[in-house]
Amino acid sequence: MALLTLPGVVLAHSFGRTYTLPVPLWLYTYGAAAALILSFLMAGWLTRHAARWQDDGAPAPAAWHDSGEEAPAGPWLRRWSWLSLAGLGLAVVTGLLGSRNPYANFSMTWFWVIFVLGATYLSALIGQGNARANPWHVMGVLLASWRPRWRTGLWRYPARLGYWPALALYMGFIWVELFAHVVPFTLAWLLIGYTVFTLLAMRAFGVRDWLRQGEFFSVFLRLIGLMACRCWQAAEGGAGRWQWRMPFSGLPGRRCEDVSLLVFLLFMLSSTSFDGLHETAPWVALFWRDGLELMRPWLAPPLVSHYPLLLDLYLLWQTLALVLSPFIYLLLYLLTIRLMRALTGSELSVRELALRFAFTLLPIVLVYHVSHYYTLLVTQGTQLLPLLSDPFGRGWNLFGTATWLRRPIIPEAGTVWHAQVGLIVLGHVISVWLAHVEALRLFGSARMALRSQWPMLVLMVVFTTSGLWILSQPFSPGISLQGLSSN
Repeated sequence: MALLTLPGVVLAHSFGRTYTLPVPLWLYTYGAAAALILSFLMAGWLTRHAARWQDDGAPAPAAWHDSGEEAPAGPWLRRWSWLSLAGLGLAVVTGLLGSRNPYANFSMTWFWVIFVLGATYLSALIGQGNARANPWHVMGVLLASWRPRWRTGLWRYPARLGYWPALALYMGFIWVELFAHVVPFTLAWLLIGYTVFTLLAMRAFGVRDWLRQGEFFSVFLRLIGLMACRCWQAAEGGAGRWQWRMPFSGLPGRRCEDVSLLVFLLFMLSSTSFDGLHETAPWVALFWRDGLELMRPWLAPPLVSHYPLLLDLYLLWQTLALVLSPFIYLLLYLLTIRLMRALTGSELSVRELALRFAFTLLPIVLVYHVSHYYTLLVTQGTQLLPLLSDPFGRGWNLFGTATWLRRPIIPEAGTVWHAQVGLIVLGHVISVWLAHVEALRLFGSARMALRSQWPMLVLMVVFTTSGLWILSQPFSPGISLQGLSSN
């Protein structure tokens, strides 16, 4: 309690303005690290009797794509499918013909908030069934049922491509989100272009294979759905039923299918971190202060005359950082796995161990996503009701809801910060526990499992403290020309 009285000022960027944390950042990071270490020790103590985790002739861990078959759809899922297609169609039409004001146009709220965020969080709850919220998935399923030749396509999907096409499309999507400054009209054409590209790819390689490995929204939502507390339990003869389970219980025992899928998963993590980092004051200063000093000998004064070139270089710098981010995370992850292998003397290769432990990172992916974006879902998601009555932004009131919830819901900054801290710590604690369970499956004894997880614990602490540090940083107020104007 005495430590809580120590003064300290840290600025957070949750609302784009300064916010002083209730206690210094180092107290949050120390507390989060302590929570992880304690959960690690508790996991080792509670699971010290490891016999129940041994395989005893059990089948090998299921590959991820085994769960990719389409589950039977009930009436509410079929209605959801048509609603997702209608939402896409209305977003395109309103983007082309509606208001240029992003907040008054249905397309921006539907795509960025309702679909991108809403579908993600619903997938974390109800899992596989939420694929019906993805209009491109729905298109593929309908085409495969109407035209059986679309299921297999014209050519066999090349195995060497793996999930790299999905990763490339995912990187392009994040780049557009962060740097393209999309307006409704631009978004409409992007949606049209992506729809045409997806249809051509499904015709070429088949609906089944492209939705499984190429269409990045499907890959993303299915990964998130592995953590859901609802799943489809298949049975013999094609029968089965939906059943409830403990959250995250679908992750232990699963093996990541390919290295390309592992990099895709790591990009889910690194892109969210980069989104939080790329406009913070320390990151912007890294280029416009430190980088500019390095380039100064090659730039003739006045520096302001090189401003257009510097802007292009800055965009290139940001793009390279985004593209390289999952591979930096991959190096850290593989180093952790290599240390794990050295400590245990496991006969499994580093690659195999990396694929076996990959899905234990998914809880961190989910909590990073929620902690960074849930305020947008709360503040802008409520505007869907008035936008349904006035989708084009022309002052209509088709369903009588145009005046509903017009005043945005803005959470208090302190509430947001503590929710973010709690989510990040909780996600890492769950990942520590899942990694320990997986270690028991692989190494048999509780002592060996505990030893194997020390490197993973260090990685989790690094992820936790870096995530809290990013959230605590202030946004840059903008790129100042004052330094460029000087000699």
